[in-house]
Amino acid sequence: MTDQPSGLEITDLHVSVETEQGPKAILKGVDLVLKPGQIHAIMGPNGSGKSTLAYSLAGHPKYKITSGSVRLDGLELTDLSVERRAQAGLFLAMQYPVEVPGVSVSNFLRTARTALSGQAPPLRGWVKQVDQALGRMQLDGEFSGRSVNEGFSGGEKKRHEIVQLDLLNPKYAILDETDSGLDIDALRVVSEGVNRYAAQGDRGVLLITHYTRILRHIKPDFVHVFVDGRIAQEGGPDLAEELEKSGYEKYLRAVTP
Repeated sequence: MTDQPSGLEITDLHVSVETEQGPKAILKGVDLVLKPGQIHAIMGPNGSGKSTLAYSLAGHPKYKITSGSVRLDGLELTDLSVERRAQAGLFLAMQYPVEVPGVSVSNFLRTARTALSGQAPPLRGWVKQVDQALGRMQLDGEFSGRSVNEGFSGGEKKRHEIVQLDLLNPKYAILDETDSGLDIDALRVVSEGVNRYAAQGDRGVLLITHYTRILRHIKPDFVHVFVDGRIAQEGGPDLAEELEKSGYEKYLRAVTP
């Protein structure tokens, strides 16, 4: 009997977006395999395609996959809806979480859990779970009654994303610049939340970032340098320290005509 394939497998992924001048290629052949229990960091300059990769994996309609494959534990995702990808076990923490006026955090989280599992969690137990998850992210219980992201500080928005990660507990988490806009204390709290999730041992994390500061709290197994829609270099945690010292210049020179 053959073992079922396991992992988030990205193979020769090409993605374009529509512009006034026509389709523009953003991703130009990305190959990456994220196995359960691994943390991969993607680093690169602005405009290199890091966020495009994140949103393409999640199924954002703005980004058209023109060729290549994305498989989650053997299931091809490229033709699936956003909802079906989430049900398969994929989670995206957005760089700029959107406001949802009139929808409370508590109702939003319960609706999300129901959509993923097909069954609403018992209300009394769910309220306790939400309160505990908020407490782990140093958010008080009144936070659950606020409208999603409306009037939230940058740190509150990012901590709320990790509350979602905690309660939904997906197989694979894509974290798109979760460290942006965080002060030192919020960065520590958010990082602790990601580490709790990863400590389960069978979850995969794809962490997209510009800077090494979050990697001092969340230790990656692999680091990938993203430039011009491709992975230009791969290595271990030492590669991140090299980037901190020397930047992306040599990788940018390699792709500049």
